[in-house]
Amino acid sequence: MKLEIAVQDVEGLAVARQQGADRAELCQALGTGGLTPTTGMVARAAELGLPARVLIRPRGGGYLYSGAEVAAMDHDVRALLDAGASGVIIGALDDRGLDHRSLDRLVRAAQGMPVVVHRCVDVVLAAGLAEADSLVALLVELGVDGLLTSGGAPTAAEGAETIAELVGASAGRLEVIAGGGVRAQHVPSLAEAGADVVHLSAGAPTSHGSPGPGGGEGSYMTTSPELVAAARAAVDAQPGRSARPRP
Repeated sequence: MKLEIAVQDVEGLAVARQQGADRAELCQALGTGGLTPTTGMVARAAELGLPARVLIRPRGGGYLYSGAEVAAMDHDVRALLDAGASGVIIGALDDRGLDHRSLDRLVRAAQGMPVVVHRCVDVVLAAGLAEADSLVALLVELGVDGLLTSGGAPTAAEGAETIAELVGASAGRLEVIAGGGVRAQHVPSLAEAGADVVHLSAGAPTSHGSPGPGGGEGSYMTTSPELVAAARAAVDAQPGRSARPRP
C-alpha cells in the first residue's frame, strides 16, 4: 500500500515530502473538490523530488463537459506533463456513465504516462450505472492505469466493501486508490479491502494575512504534518510493511 497526499499549495508539497508520502496529487481549490493546479506547483514538486500526479479538472460542479472544456483539458494534460508531472488524474461523464470519447482523447494526450480516472467513477457506482466488474472492464478498455474511488459511498471507509470488489475485478490490471474522507484510523480496513493506495488531503486550516475586501476567505486548508505522519505510520503498520526512513 502506498500513501498519496492531495496537496493544493507549495508548503503542503514540502510537508508531504518530509513526512514520507510516496507521491502527491497536485490540485488547487480542494474546497470545490479540486481543480487543475499551476505549472509552478509541478515545478516545485520536481525540485523536491516528490512524484506528483496532477488533477485535470477545469471547473467545479459535475463532470459533464463541453467540447471546448475537453479541449482545454487536453491542453492542460500536455502542458503539465511537459512541466514535469509524473501522471494525470482525469474524469468525464455523459448521461450514460463514463464519457468514453472524452476520456479516450485525454488518455491519448498523456502519451503513455500514468493516467488515473478520478471520483467521477463514484457517481457511476452510486447511480447504479455500472457494477464493479463492468466499470473495471470499461476502464481497462480505455487504457487507464488506475481509479480513485470511495466505492460510490460518501467516504472510502463506508465504501470498503465495494472497493474490495473493484480490487478483485481489477486482478492487478488497475491500481485501486481509496480516497474520500480518509484518516489514519481508516487505513486498516482499506488495507483489508486490498486498496493499492490510500489517498487523503490531511488538511488543517491556516491563514497568511488578510485577503482584503475582494480576496475571498481569510483561511484555507493546507497539509498537516501531524496528519500525514499519522497516515504514514498507519500504512507502515500494516502486515508485511516496515517503517520507511524519513526523507
